[in-house]
Amino acid sequence: MMRGMGNMQKMMKQMQKMQKDMQKAQEELAQKTVEGTAGGGMVTVIANGHKQILEVKIKEEVVDPDDIEMLQDLVLAATNDALKKVDELTAETMGQFAKGLNIPGLF
Repeated sequence: MMRGMGNMQKMMKQMQKMQKDMQKAQEELAQKTVEGTAGGGMVTVIANGHKQILEVKIKEEVVDPDDIEMLQDLVLAATNDALKKVDELTAETMGQFAKGLNIPGLF
């Protein structure tokens, strides 16, 4: 019976450490940025690891008042590219905590 209690305490300590490590990793994600681009770099969107858009850059030569739809499409494509990269960064960073846990929908 005592052996089971020791294993339970050890497991609880490991879980607490993992929780602290996960929190630290999430905080670090907020500090990292990714860059999504479209139109060969004509539109650039910068996002942080928490999917917050920090900056949108549009090169002057892509701005055509007669073709607003193209600009909208480029901004949308660059934003989606940035968000996809955030997902990849998150999976890479946080995925280490899910190894071997096999919890559906965790990451």
